[in-house]
Amino acid sequence: MPKHRVLTEFGMGTSLRRQDYTEAAKRAVQDALWRNSINMAELYGFDKSAMILDVEIAVQQPEAVDCAAVAGVFPYGQVSVTAAQGGLDIPRPEGEGNPTVIANAAISVSFQMERSDD
Repeated sequence: MPKHRVLTEFGMGTSLRRQDYTEAAKRAVQDALWRNSINMAELYGFDKSAMILDVEIAVQQPEAVDCAAVAGVFPYGQVSVTAAQGGLDIPRPEGEGNPTVIANAAISVSFQMERSDD
């Protein structure tokens, strides 16, 4: 059966002082998830474990993101996390210390299902 995307959610997260790209990414995912209550699995008659969650994280240093830790935010589903160049690093006004890290997240929810032409 082909994979069909049914929903995309977006979020933003920060690490204000520690320059922690993984924590900023986790917060971006939580921002996308925690402000929504979308019951996509139930709507289509699937178990929540059937959800295919493709997560894209954008930060200035993608190699610094622990994708497995970000995937750990999800309580169910088949999760795949990738990190790419993007987001923002905002320098401190005084020029000293770590910049504020901003991460963006895009979460695509899909299911393996046949298209209905009813």
